[in-house]
Amino acid sequence: MRFRGRNFLWLALSACVVAAAPGTRAQSALSREDMEHRLRYDYSLTREQLFQEAQGALRGLTREEFDAWIKEGRFDKMNFGGEERFLDVGVRNLFFRYPELRARRIGGKDTLAEQRGRLETARAIAKAARESGSAYVLPHHYHATMTVTVEADAAPAGSMIRAWLPAPRKYPFQTDFSMGNASQALKSLAPEDSPIRSAYFEEPAAAGQPTVFQMEYDYTFYGIRFPLDAKKVAPANLDDPALRPYAQEGPHVVFTDEIRRLAREVAGGSKNPMVEARAFYDWIGTNVKYSFAREYSTLTNIGGYCLAHRYGDCGQEAMLFITLCRAQGIPARWQSGWDTFPGYKDIHDWTEIYLTPYGWVPVDPWAGLFAEQECDALTPAERAELHDFYFGGLDFYRMAANGDHSQALEPAKKFPRSDNVDFQRGEVESEVNNIYFDKFKTRWEVQEIHEAR
Repeated sequence: MRFRGRNFLWLALSACVVAAAPGTRAQSALSREDMEHRLRYDYSLTREQLFQEAQGALRGLTREEFDAWIKEGRFDKMNFGGEERFLDVGVRNLFFRYPELRARRIGGKDTLAEQRGRLETARAIAKAARESGSAYVLPHHYHATMTVTVEADAAPAGSMIRAWLPAPRKYPFQTDFSMGNASQALKSLAPEDSPIRSAYFEEPAAAGQPTVFQMEYDYTFYGIRFPLDAKKVAPANLDDPALRPYAQEGPHVVFTDEIRRLAREVAGGSKNPMVEARAFYDWIGTNVKYSFAREYSTLTNIGGYCLAHRYGDCGQEAMLFITLCRAQGIPARWQSGWDTFPGYKDIHDWTEIYLTPYGWVPVDPWAGLFAEQECDALTPAERAELHDFYFGGLDFYRMAANGDHSQALEPAKKFPRSDNVDFQRGEVESEVNNIYFDKFKTRWEVQEIHEAR
């Protein structure tokens, strides 16, 4: 789904880039050695290891069929000095990219509860929004605990380890943030309207022992459903300095000839921002396959990568949507944090677009794609209903730490981030180097509480 990692609860992967968005501070470029380290971490499987994993996941897979798939390019592959290596999530990606293989899958996770649950949640939010006349309804209150564990000897003994942990940003739909217990004294907390809100801690490394950073906090998240009417929508004022950056190119938002051509083609000559944006959302939902992602730090144009391959994870789909919107003069921006849907908790990226007179409106391209391509337990009408909800609507099972991508942390990191596009699992560094995701793990636990405390 939205997840970029090796384990559903313990996440150990990254997503970063080497340029900065308008108005942000640039991050240092990765060295060649660092880039290769990140790539090798993702492309970790030999051909034989990949075959053994595929055999364990697919009924009746033969060596001949597997070799044919290799030739067809069904698995993401990279060579390191003549060494052939395959992306570690390649087998799981088969079932997204080639849905006809799902009937042969061994031990796949049943998503019936998620399909029905997301539809019921969408219906409850839409109903409450209609009845109340408010776009923000049904507040849910949460208590969360984030734990970042740096493995023993990841930094020299006695050297200071610096850690940035994501914290809920203030939005009209996300309120009541309050810090609770923490394993160390809080050094600083980014402002509540920071586009990349973090809590910053420090702890000296001890020889032979892991270094643990943990914090607890409460927050409230509302369900969202805007009563969008294309007849009421007008083009945004791009002379407004608050909107202008979100209608321009930036890191991973590149107006290539292909992007401009596709944007014009899909928009179909419409000059209505809502109609155009909805067309982009629908196009992604039916023309892009979901896939677990390689590291964003190894890509220079995430939106272009998604378009070229016609597959991507939630963030790649979001970046493609943002790029198409901006290419047509529609302000669009990144939003991300966690999806807390019961039983399917994971990191997640989605978007907002600015529609006059409504303001910033949520759009979740992954959720639209999920409704269209993955909800086989729903009727066509139910899939369409769920797909429609996530254009202008958002469920209350979220935590949003980011209001833009490729933003700079405060205080600034000395070394290149493990993930300088997104910020969901934390960042860690020592006095001598960045500590990458293969050296620390993140656990985020959340439980609903009866009322805000």
